[in-house]
Amino acid sequence: MKISINKSRPLWWVISAVIIIAGVMSMVISWQQIGYPLRPGLDFVGGTRLQVERDCSKPENCKQAVDIAVVREVAKEQGLANSSIQISGKNGVLIRSKTLNVEERSKLQAALSEKIGEFDPKKTQIDTVGPTLGRQLFSSGIKALLAAFTGIVIYLSFRFQLDYAVFAIVAIFHDILITVGIFSILGLVGGIELDSLFIVALLTITGFSVNDTVVIYDRIRETLKNDSGRPITEIVDDAVNQTLPRSVNTTLTTLLPLFAIFLFGGETLRNFSLALIIGFAMGAYSSIFIASTLLTWWRERYQQEPILESNQSVDA
Repeated sequence: MKISINKSRPLWWVISAVIIIAGVMSMVISWQQIGYPLRPGLDFVGGTRLQVERDCSKPENCKQAVDIAVVREVAKEQGLANSSIQISGKNGVLIRSKTLNVEERSKLQAALSEKIGEFDPKKTQIDTVGPTLGRQLFSSGIKALLAAFTGIVIYLSFRFQLDYAVFAIVAIFHDILITVGIFSILGLVGGIELDSLFIVALLTITGFSVNDTVVIYDRIRETLKNDSGRPITEIVDDAVNQTLPRSVNTTLTTLLPLFAIFLFGGETLRNFSLALIIGFAMGAYSSIFIASTLLTWWRERYQQEPILESNQSVDA
């Protein structure tokens, strides 16, 4: 089966635009409500994270599910009304609050234990991160992303041509924006917070996206070398169809273990794997339907005559 991606390229652009606009609107709303475009986790803003789980080996201790209203009331009594509170499973509680000292943490645990049941000390986790470290993590993550973008532009400009590099970066921004936008929405409706692994996920998405785009662009360039007289629309459609099985198979085989991590990898890796699932899926989509169609549009509009690639000698 042969698909003509350029025939319906306005549709692909509209789909992407709708998703991106929804994400941007969510970030604006999130900024107004909590002061951040995405809901930051402990890694970025600092504070204390307390995760406890009831000891079900004790009689009647786990008879009823944890009532989040009761947990909120206890937190309010301890002066932690603005804390983020989540119920983990049927018997677990996760509280993210301002930085607490040992005495304050002990009081909070004792008050919670009195209201909802005794906790299993082996499953209690307490983490404290200072705001300075949080700012350093965020700053380092942004610098790493900018360095990755710069390196990609330089590499693709030498390997191909500048217009290839520009549209590859547009496709990467497309994937990053959609991933960030979806997590902004999840932060608003589900209270999902981001940690330092989210920056790692964005860097990984960047590499995956550009890899798929380079494969398609390389096939386009080779076809232009050998048959430069054909319309650019036909050349790009052929290149996409020739590389489509590879793109689909690579993406599917990558997503399968990520779904396994998401389902069975535990709370720590769940958001990380979800970000990769979204980003990798969007990376395959943008390489086929965004980067390729934008290059076609550009060549049709501003380069009426087919241009032989200037870097033929590089890969000869």
